[in-house]
Parts: sequence; structure tokens; C-alpha cells
Amino acid sequence: MKELTLRAETENLNQVLDFVNALLEEKNCPMYVVYELDIAVEELFVNIAHYAYTPKKGDATIQLSFENGSVIITLIDSGIPYNPWTKEDPDTTLSLEERQIGGLGIYMVKNSMDEVDYVYRDGKNVVTIKKSILSDLEEN
Repeated sequence: MKELTLRAETENLNQVLDFVNALLEEKNCPMYVVYELDIAVEELFVNIAHYAYTPKKGDATIQLSFENGSVIITLIDSGIPYNPWTKEDPDTTLSLEERQIGGLGIYMVKNSMDEVDYVYRDGKNVVTIKKSILSDLEEN
């Protein structure tokens, strides 16, 4: 498992994505899987940066590992307890004007990952996403 800890600030998003992408590149991960993971990690990291410590600032840790043909990415923060997976999904049948603001990013993450998980442990939010890269490689 590889790990990166840094300030949970949107200015650090590129550093987070560079960290994730370098590890995915080592495994020759297909670009469309990298793209889906980038969107998911961006959404989760930006949510931590904007909401976890408000109005204060804190750190976020990103862990990445590979297991049985899947990539597992975990984001950890010590901010306000919050399970993003319990947020009600937006009604995508409504027009943009009719929809409430928020929730679409988490909805996209839930629908693009194979597994999502949340636990509040030892005063920390631990959000995990899992995406198979083995089956994607075999299909191509």
C-alpha cells in the first residue's frame, strides 16, 4: 500500500491526482478506468477540503493498494463525521433547473465504482472506493 498525507486544500488536488495516476500507470491501468478513478478521487478529496474541517483546516491521507485485480483507494480525514454514501441520490429525471444543488458528484462516484464503503473509526472518516481493473484489462 502506498500513502500520501497532505493538507486538505483544493490547491493540493493536482498532487493527489498525480500520486494516484503514477501508481495506476505502473499497473498499465486502462485510461477510461484512470478517468473514472480521477473523477471519484477528485470528488471525494474536494469534499474533504471544503467541508470536513470548516472553518478550520486539516490533513487528508490517501491510501492506494491493489488486490485481486482491483484498485482500492481510501481517503481518511479527522474532520466532522460524515458518510457520503447515505446522501440521497439526486433525481436525474428532473431538468437541471428543477434539481437541487449538490449530490451529483457522489452519485457519479457510487455508480462508477464497484464498491464504496464508509466507517468512522478512531475519530476519523474512512472512505473507501474499489474498482476492478483486472476484468477491464481482460475485456480489452
